[in-house]
Amino acid sequence: MLTLDLHPVFRNNRDIELALRETLFKAVRTGETIVEIIPGKGTGQLRKRVLAFLGQRHIRKLYVRVEADQANTGRILVHLTRPGSGVDRPPAG
Repeated sequence: MLTLDLHPVFRNNRDIELALRETLFKAVRTGETIVEIIPGKGTGQLRKRVLAFLGQRHIRKLYVRVEADQANTGRILVHLTRPGSGVDRPPAG
């Protein structure tokens, strides 16, 4: 599992997107199945930004589901698609 802590870059929108992109693509490249993103608790604005990023069409192709940790609202788990696993994304709707 790869972990991305967004606390160090939370003030810079470009750095946030770059960190998210790099981490997800690295996870896919190395065959990781889960990426843990830590936006922190705070006001929830960074969490919303992360979820909006993950909602982009070209990014949604990389994962099967996003899980908001119920025990820790400052953590988001992204379950990635395994290449060659034959597991398709569930239909949108």
